[in-house]
Amino acid sequence: MTRLFHISDLHFGLEDRTALDWFKGCVRREQPDAVLITGDLTMRARSHEFAAACDWIERLDVPVTVEVGNHDLPYFNPFARFFWPYRRIRRIERLVERELDLERIAVVPLKTTARAQWRLDWSKGWVTRRALAKTVAAIDALPPGKQIIVTAHHPLVEAGTKGRALTRGGQHALDTLASRGVAAVLTGHVHDAFDLVARTANGPVRMIGAGTLSQRIRSTPPSFNELRIASGTIALRVRSIADVPTPQMQIPDVPPDALPPREPGEPVAPIHAVPPIDPPVH
Repeated sequence: MTRLFHISDLHFGLEDRTALDWFKGCVRREQPDAVLITGDLTMRARSHEFAAACDWIERLDVPVTVEVGNHDLPYFNPFARFFWPYRRIRRIERLVERELDLERIAVVPLKTTARAQWRLDWSKGWVTRRALAKTVAAIDALPPGKQIIVTAHHPLVEAGTKGRALTRGGQHALDTLASRGVAAVLTGHVHDAFDLVARTANGPVRMIGAGTLSQRIRSTPPSFNELRIASGTIALRVRSIADVPTPQMQIPDVPPDALPPREPGEPVAPIHAVPPIDPPVH
């Protein structure tokens, strides 16, 4: 069995120190095979926020991969945003968009953040052709028999949470990942947990979202996802500092208006909630 801890949206600068200490204690005691961090390490990408985030991440003492979120791009320095967007995260550069090759499991990153977009709100997701091609190339290079998990910051399509992703190129990316047999896409950004199955033209893809370990909570208290993978099956448990049961930590279903407007000719990809899972094995 492979056990992964999936966290997101730490937002150092507005972090929840109690939640971070609780999670670090879980890692120390339980020693998961890896920690997957799906973006927004900081609140405003300031130097002291990145320094605190890097200090915390480096002390986890297990394999880690880190995605970059929209909050991790410089807010107040447009020159740095365009030319040196990740300079302040250089201390853990080796962990950023890092592929993980675990026993029977491969974790492959997909970049969904952008320095600039042709719309006013640059916080939303965008899967560029270049980013998708890089992810697909990494998947195609894997040996046969690996179960593939993709990590990104923004949900590729809307998941019915209060936060919206509105990821450009997300539906095409989801279709492409399905054609490569990806088992699940793990994301953050919306600060609420979800576990859904997106039906694409190339088959189903599971979408799993993590909550937040910051003070910027929405519908649920601070939490993280525990994934247990065995015999090709991914069992998900949402673990909350308030010890709230998993079903209450997740959105119950996807409302009809959760999906963004479709472009002319774009196929519909329905999303369905995953039934509640059995209690985790201790």
